[in-house]
Amino acid sequence: MANHNATIRWFASPGEDFARGKYSRAHSWNFDGGTIVPASASPHIVPAPWAEAAAVDPEEAFVASLASCHMLFFLDFARRSGVIITSYEDEADGVMEKGADGKIRITKVTLRPKIVFGGEKPDAAALDALHHKAHEACFIANSTTAEVVVQPR
Repeated sequence: MANHNATIRWFASPGEDFARGKYSRAHSWNFDGGTIVPASASPHIVPAPWAEAAAVDPEEAFVASLASCHMLFFLDFARRSGVIITSYEDEADGVMEKGADGKIRITKVTLRPKIVFGGEKPDAAALDALHHKAHEACFIANSTTAEVVVQPR
């Protein structure tokens, strides 16, 4: 259907001791449109100074990707159903823990969308139906085994 590409770049810095694990995990994600995103291992996993806290880590990117995909489908389905939205903000959260097989993974992502409507707000059942439809269509949600929960704010 389509290929999606990213180029990941990391370079050793002079004076670091790679063999002993004392090297920066800072790197970049380079996308085809020209955007470059500073990335790093999570400081929750690799301590400072070897992780860059200001950069995006893969776990954050996963949560953001899932939340973004859900939002884009939600906006489209809302538009198609005649619901006008003027803003959408999601304070998404991912939980990483050890699974039953002993592997560490993101097991749950909670989406917390705060939606401002430009017209009549749909009732709770219609809103739930839009979120369910968005979740069912989301490519990222369809690509993960993590539980995804939507808790509108």
